[in-house]
Amino acid sequence: MNRLKNLYRLSLALLTDLYQLTMAYGYWKLGVRDKQAVFHLYFRHNPFDGGYAIACGLSDVVEFLRDFRFERADVEYLATLNGNDGKPLFEAGFLDHLANLKLACDVDAIPEGTAVFANEPLVRVSGPLMHCQLLETTLLNFVNFQTLISTKAARICQAARGEPVIEFGLRRAQGVDGAVTAARAAYVGGCSATSNVLAGRLLGIPVRGTHAHSWVMSFDSELESFRAYARAMPNNGVYLVDTYNTLDGVRHAAIVGKELERSGHRMAGIRLDSGDLAYLSIEARKILDDAGLTNAQILASNELDEHLIESLKRQDAKITQWGVGTRLVTGGEQSALGGVYKLSAIRESADKPWEYKIKVSEQLIKVSFPGVLQVRRFTRDREFLADMIYSEPEGIADPPTIVDPQDATRQKHVDASAPSEDLLVPAMRAGKITYDPPALDDSRRRTVDQLQHLHRTIRRLVNPHRYPVGLDSRLSELRHELLMRARERVSVKGGGD
Repeated sequence: MNRLKNLYRLSLALLTDLYQLTMAYGYWKLGVRDKQAVFHLYFRHNPFDGGYAIACGLSDVVEFLRDFRFERADVEYLATLNGNDGKPLFEAGFLDHLANLKLACDVDAIPEGTAVFANEPLVRVSGPLMHCQLLETTLLNFVNFQTLISTKAARICQAARGEPVIEFGLRRAQGVDGAVTAARAAYVGGCSATSNVLAGRLLGIPVRGTHAHSWVMSFDSELESFRAYARAMPNNGVYLVDTYNTLDGVRHAAIVGKELERSGHRMAGIRLDSGDLAYLSIEARKILDDAGLTNAQILASNELDEHLIESLKRQDAKITQWGVGTRLVTGGEQSALGGVYKLSAIRESADKPWEYKIKVSEQLIKVSFPGVLQVRRFTRDREFLADMIYSEPEGIADPPTIVDPQDATRQKHVDASAPSEDLLVPAMRAGKITYDPPALDDSRRRTVDQLQHLHRTIRRLVNPHRYPVGLDSRLSELRHELLMRARERVSVKGGGD
């Protein structure tokens, strides 16, 4: 499945910020392009004030890495860019280097559909410094958005309690790729179908849809419009009933539903798109059942999200399918995940020891993590117990102890004999893809399975319990040591307190 190639049919090497290219030029110009580096992609806060996120975007990352190259047209465009002196921004030798560049990176990542948490590296990139730098923006673009939307979808599907959720957001999505990518991520997060036909074609996602208010309004009466639609498409009978009067619309749909039965077909259901959805669904259920249409489904739409669905469930709404659009594909109350890509280690060559790096900030949450990081997940009785972020060269301390990166006094000791697994898996080695992304349906099933391993209090939509995630005690000490050294250097150079 080559979604990106099918959609764009050109190289995506220029899907990056200019400063990635100016830094790459600097590394090339100064002769340090082949220094070895390690970067990690992670986010600092769980989205939607929730208890978890669902990793997504790795399939696109793998496709991008496999096809990564600067085409001649890319290089010719870069040659037109000028600096503030009016002269070319990049010299010809650098552009020739880009034209012949072949990635030599190692990439490790957490599979799509995995439950993940703040501060955990979702992707680790190591290799030549210039190569790693050129990947930053694109990887963030793929992983940030899709992880945000897959998480939103998982929360919405959780609120729907297993009932089908259809992604309806194409017309409100952020452009063409925003729509297709959101449909993909929503499916990984648990949605059962999409209204987006292009996403269906490119990705194999089931597509659903019937008619809009304009169909009803184009006929002299609502009943006539339903009958006409039944004649045209007797096998796609979900009728939108709120164009004029919702409950009258349900009655008209019931009439058509019985007529369909007599012709050997069956009405699938009705759709509510406005008004008091709890009350209307209860009354609609009575009308449909009284007509003998007990199998007819009631689908609801109209600016839904997980909180509204949960509220409707508490009110005993008789809705059995959910169409969710704007607040799903845009992220609703949160427009971006906020993922970052930080340098954590560097060395002159592969035979030299790593020099660990740390970004310092006045805000502790923005102080980065040094090392070559991996995430180990411990389980107990099929329930996720805790996640430990550790540096592979140093290994895990004995006994295993997880330290909160924001408060070193908060620590959790883990039973070393507890079953565990490392979450980051090899995706690329020395520029060659080593990972075959699973089918989209498999990633969707993984999401469902992963959430079942989280305690229900962590899955709460509001004020969830905090899942234990932290640094291995050795890594915590290393981070503290590097942080103190950095602050001492600043104090000495600046002559301050």
